[in-house]
Amino acid sequence: MKLVVVTAGLTQPSSSRLLADRLAEAVRQRTQAEVRVVELRELAVDVANNFVTGFANARLSEVIEAVTEADGLIAVTPIFSGSYSGLFKSFFDVVDNTALTGKPVLIGATGGTARHSLALEHALRPLFTYLRAVVVPTAVYAASEDWGGGQDAFTDGLGDRIARAADELADLLLHRAPRQRPDEDAVVPFEDQLAALRPE
Repeated sequence: MKLVVVTAGLTQPSSSRLLADRLAEAVRQRTQAEVRVVELRELAVDVANNFVTGFANARLSEVIEAVTEADGLIAVTPIFSGSYSGLFKSFFDVVDNTALTGKPVLIGATGGTARHSLALEHALRPLFTYLRAVVVPTAVYAASEDWGGGQDAFTDGLGDRIARAADELADLLLHRAPRQRPDEDAVVPFEDQLAALRPE
């Protein structure tokens, strides 16, 4: 089972990456999924060139393929001016708008104040709904006050939200039908198609 984490933090280290890592680890513990993290800031020039040329280079193509072929996705962005970052949106603009159909997605965001938390519902959730993904009910927002200075590095409230969202994504990953690669040469005999329609 493959889980891809897309994070759009611009600094290093970034709170968006920290939140993404916490979410990914919580889901990994529940599913034993293989986790891959994609830092979009490393692909900023590749994404911009895709818009100019109309083609993704080899590095961007490989990342897009990893995202579209994953069993599940965690997407985390910083909130700027009440919405997702331009880099975050630009990346998903270069992904085919049917490539995430039916894919379980957990959305998260970070910002300086809790006032921006609704951006998850008015910006991120509609974006992934448009892309026909299955977004888990709990979205996770982390404001500056959510991060503590202790070893655990976050307050009980944020930890609870992470656990709830991870449970929801893990449940979707563990109970959904496995992804099938289309086989153009596969032909199902007519009698088998009829048998599948008959009530047991």
